[in-house]
Amino acid sequence: MATNTAAGGASNLLRFWPWVVIPLLALILPQIFDSRHGITLLSHMGIAIIFALSYNMLLGNTGLLSFGHAVYYGLGAYVAMHVLRMVNDAGGEGLPLELIPVVGAAAGLFFGVIFGSFSVRRAGVVFAMITLGLGALVHSSSLMFSDFFGGEAGLFGNRVAAPSLFGVDYGSNTNTYYLVVAWALIAAIFIYLLRKTPLGWMANAVRDNPERAQFVGYNPTIVRFIQFALAAMFAGLAGGLFVITDEIVNDESVGQIQSGIVLLGTYIGGIGYFIGPMVGAALVTVLESSLSSYTEAWVLYFGLLFISIVMFAPMGLVGIVHTQYLTWKAGGWKGNTGIRLYMLLAGLVGIFGAICVIELSYHYFRSWDPSAPFGLMGFTVNATTALPWLVSFGIAIIGFGLMLFHGKPMLARRISATSEGGNA
Repeated sequence: MATNTAAGGASNLLRFWPWVVIPLLALILPQIFDSRHGITLLSHMGIAIIFALSYNMLLGNTGLLSFGHAVYYGLGAYVAMHVLRMVNDAGGEGLPLELIPVVGAAAGLFFGVIFGSFSVRRAGVVFAMITLGLGALVHSSSLMFSDFFGGEAGLFGNRVAAPSLFGVDYGSNTNTYYLVVAWALIAAIFIYLLRKTPLGWMANAVRDNPERAQFVGYNPTIVRFIQFALAAMFAGLAGGLFVITDEIVNDESVGQIQSGIVLLGTYIGGIGYFIGPMVGAALVTVLESSLSSYTEAWVLYFGLLFISIVMFAPMGLVGIVHTQYLTWKAGGWKGNTGIRLYMLLAGLVGIFGAICVIELSYHYFRSWDPSAPFGLMGFTVNATTALPWLVSFGIAIIGFGLMLFHGKPMLARRISATSEGGNA
């Protein structure tokens, strides 16, 4: 009995390790990436995490695929910006800066109640098309009603001119980052606790079988509506934090690209895991910032990553890691660890070759002078000659070929042999 109790306690500790490790890591990161750009990027990651967690309340928990979730993020940001500008006009008197995100959350909730009152009446494709139409409507409105949205230039504010509850100087990017971390932690705790409430369980039931949920006495439309409104509230909170971090908001905040990015991040991370959207949002934020500086094909890489996840790993990156961990824990890696590492290395080689092919293609078909030499993986190459293409295709074919036609059958034979030996 004592052994079982100790094992249960250890299991609970392991289950809650992210709540300790992630906040500690968030506190340490500004000491490592201490440049202005690095700290701003960390702040954007925190905002993206809240946004992705709110989106997962729809997609992962309730089964609602939305193409317009940026509406509530952007509208929350616009309302928060107007409040910040009012504080600025009042000479720094009024709502403290730390509470500006609450304004964004209230705005997100308000618009979530309005738009959710009719959009959640149907699920599936109908709901997705309604959210797509709402997203297009709000985005076009942001360019038409310049008094509220500020037109194409958007709206500007000054966070430094706003008062602080604790006397903090938010002229420092580091202090602003810690404010984002604090709100991200609060939002993550509330969203996690919501998953454990009867509402969270019924959202899962409505996602899996709405007819059965209705049979036991719950109205699927009401459950969807409440989840939709709460998800919009947290999206508005993220929008309010964005206003504080960047001190600007424009039509891009309510646009389809913003809705697409949160969908990508949430799904790539893994909608079946609470930590999945966090990982996906952080990864997509880093890639969006970094890849665009190195290659014109960064949007294509996003698309390929998303397609690969949908086709080969619908559980997301966190799901892949979790599945492999369970396999390792069950002894599935015993005797074949080397083969698995070999397949991983071969796959990385194949991806390297594929990236070279893509970069050659982009330079050849999109540059003004395809014959002009350009840098590729540390080498200066000419896309109009055959050698770079042959080498790139060769690396890709060898890498993927070794993984699929040598490593995979070898792993299958080893697992089969181990299984037969265990049965014997």
